[in-house]
Amino acid sequence: MFADHAEIIVHAGNGGDGSAHFRREKFVPFGGPDGGDGGRGGSIYLVGETNLNTLGRFVHQHEFRAGHGGHGGGNRRHGAKGHDLIIRVPAGTIVRLTGSDTVLADIMEPGRRVLVARGGRGGLGNVHFATATNQAPRVADRGEPGETLALHLELKLIAEVGLVGLPNAGKSTFLAAVSRAQPKIGAYPFTTLEPNLGVATVGDRSFVVADIPGLIEGAHRGVGLGHDFLRHVQRTRLLLHLVDGSGLEGHDPAHDIEVIVEELQQFDPELVTRPRLLVVNKSDLPETHAYFQEIRRRYAHEHEVFLVSAATHDGLSQLLQRVAALLDELPSPPAVEVTARPEMPEFWIVSVAERLVRVEGPIVDRVTSQTDFRERDAIERLRRRLIQLRVPQAVARSHLVPLEVQVGPAIWRLEEGKLSWSRWEDEDAESAE
Repeated sequence: MFADHAEIIVHAGNGGDGSAHFRREKFVPFGGPDGGDGGRGGSIYLVGETNLNTLGRFVHQHEFRAGHGGHGGGNRRHGAKGHDLIIRVPAGTIVRLTGSDTVLADIMEPGRRVLVARGGRGGLGNVHFATATNQAPRVADRGEPGETLALHLELKLIAEVGLVGLPNAGKSTFLAAVSRAQPKIGAYPFTTLEPNLGVATVGDRSFVVADIPGLIEGAHRGVGLGHDFLRHVQRTRLLLHLVDGSGLEGHDPAHDIEVIVEELQQFDPELVTRPRLLVVNKSDLPETHAYFQEIRRRYAHEHEVFLVSAATHDGLSQLLQRVAALLDELPSPPAVEVTARPEMPEFWIVSVAERLVRVEGPIVDRVTSQTDFRERDAIERLRRRLIQLRVPQAVARSHLVPLEVQVGPAIWRLEEGKLSWSRWEDEDAESAE
């Protein structure tokens, strides 16, 4: 199945928990803390692949998960790092955050590896928290959650040459004649329902040719198939504009040329300025020669015009040699500009009740997720970290004059700028039961 759009969700691995273990040996009564750190969670990478030209695999598989980090153990044993996950995508894939214009990556080169979701950091073991005044700390960090992102993948095929033209212009026959591609060929419109790629060879030079499904008038508005596939000519360096020169089906070849030019202009004005060769097809039919002279008279001052027959291969050698020479001169198409992820504030304050505010945000969420609320030492460490983040000062400046501040499941009392332990969020619910 050909697909050039996909929505996926990626879950990086969570970091492992640190250990709050103490050394216990027969003749060592005060062994002290020896809890090891948790391992980092696995990250998720996208890698460009040359032998893929569709996003079809993501039609049935939407979610991807990396491995979680292992938990720390006694004797300073560190947890294992979670396994990274590599997702292979076709070269030419643009990665965006779903519902946003933020471009995370444009994977144009085969083999390019892009980090899209970072694994969570492992928690620190209690060996890190021993001090001269607290030689038996019972606190250890929990692992940090890995990133979870919803991604939109868009494929723009990587091809140096794009074939454009109305249905029945002979593009599929042309592609089969100049390469080893085997596109579906038929004597009726819209035989080709998806882009086809072929590799043409001229001497020791080879290049990729993309056959774009037939465009019709109004394609840029979604008429026919062109609206779905016009994006695939945006990566090309050179366009071959094929036109049926016979005029046997009641079409004026000159009018057919103008239809395609107008559709390219409406979809992306830059496409009209891209180098383009006019290729009058079906030279094996006698009617074509008269039309060819008229086309060359009208367009020779703008474009090079070639007369070929894809069916008999007449004129193809000269055309391909010219294509190869032009490609050696033309620059590579620029990549889509990658934009940085929108920066979030460290935390923000939300009014919950008359005397209660909630502190939320990525930094606060991270330190809260790493806190083991079953241990008093861990709660005290969280209090000190909130003070380091200047949360009490920010709350005092919010003009809400609260008595209590909620961070995660914990509620603190704020008096005269000092933060002290109050209660759990669910204590009221428990007392009501």
